[in-house]
Amino acid sequence: MSTNLSRVFVARLLGLDVFDPLGDRLGRLRDVVVLSRGSRGAPHVVGIVVEVPGKKRVFVPMTRITSIDQTQIICTGLVNLRRFEQRGAETLVVAEMFDRRVTLRDGSGDATIEDIAMDQHRSGDWFVSKLFVRRGHSLSPLSRLRRNETMIIDWADALQGARTEPQAATQFVANHEDLKPADFAEALQEMSDKRRFEVASELQDERLADVLQELPEDDQVEILSALDLQRAADVLEEMDPDDAADLLGELPTAQAEELLQLMEPEGAEDVRRLLEYDEDTAGGLMTPVPVILPPEATVAEALAHVRREELSPALASSIFIARPPLETPTGRFLGVVHIQQLLRFPPYEPLGNLVDKNLEPLSDQAHISEVARTLATYNLNSLPVVNDDGRLVGAVTVDDVLDHLLPDDWRAHDGEAPIRRLGGRIG
Repeated sequence: MSTNLSRVFVARLLGLDVFDPLGDRLGRLRDVVVLSRGSRGAPHVVGIVVEVPGKKRVFVPMTRITSIDQTQIICTGLVNLRRFEQRGAETLVVAEMFDRRVTLRDGSGDATIEDIAMDQHRSGDWFVSKLFVRRGHSLSPLSRLRRNETMIIDWADALQGARTEPQAATQFVANHEDLKPADFAEALQEMSDKRRFEVASELQDERLADVLQELPEDDQVEILSALDLQRAADVLEEMDPDDAADLLGELPTAQAEELLQLMEPEGAEDVRRLLEYDEDTAGGLMTPVPVILPPEATVAEALAHVRREELSPALASSIFIARPPLETPTGRFLGVVHIQQLLRFPPYEPLGNLVDKNLEPLSDQAHISEVARTLATYNLNSLPVVNDDGRLVGAVTVDDVLDHLLPDDWRAHDGEAPIRRLGGRIG
């Protein structure tokens, strides 16, 4: 096994592409797995966690890594595509060691791990060798002057605390700020309950809300219940109303009501209306905040609305036209304007002239089977939902329907996980 550097720092490897010998990209490095050896010495580096296409994280043993430098990682190409599952004695460097507090053996106080170096020995095995740390609070007046000083120390020069001790998550969150919510959610699922709560607590409300929406319901409930009530209510306000309603529906009634009382009245009202519907109906699936405009609005105004970053592609595909009031439940519902129509007409054209009057809205009591059938029949991304008075109360999207129809554990479903050689045959 060859390597361009005998020592590499893990933080510099994060996000690097991993290639097979032919130069085909396998995925991106997300973490390093080490095995504690207790009093026998520094931890043994046993492998890396790679995010492969499909946003799945797999384990690649160090014995299959042929080259590491600060620009790329090359492996043999023989990879088991089964989803990575951490074993009891294993530790994830980024997820569980970064931000861990240690005590310096020279008596100068505590420090926090910000990076870890690993060296390859002559045997070909990799071991943790150095810690890049930042001093914390110190024991002596002299050492207090060096507070926040950074330095590189040997692994043996630090006393490791118990894994049950509280641990910050600043470094982990900073190193993963580029991850999409779904990918960050997958990283959370790989962690212990303790570490998952610590990382969740470090996230800003909006970021945590986006991540929660990508987690299985059981994990959503565990994380939300671990937050103090006001923080939990703030996070719920940042979630899409339909996702917030789904999450509150999994909580005990008294707890859900307490959280609703702490939310802003306007946001709580949207969620309460959704909670009144059966979960198998259009009303139970819909979002109450689609893009709604009056018929006098122009194509230019509509395009400005659908450009909003927070809109999902499915919601941005349609503009719903109604008489005031424009908040749900609206005035009389008039119809839908599809985004493709907006691209075919001049900016000053009134939306009332473009309404698709042939698309019948769904009743808020329509069963999910009818919703799915209508979306499939007309090849649509979203459908308007109205109440008995013909007022628009929301829109149901194709991703809402899929999320409801798929098994509860679909995010963790791998299908087949063969061992295969990327870029060629196993031979």
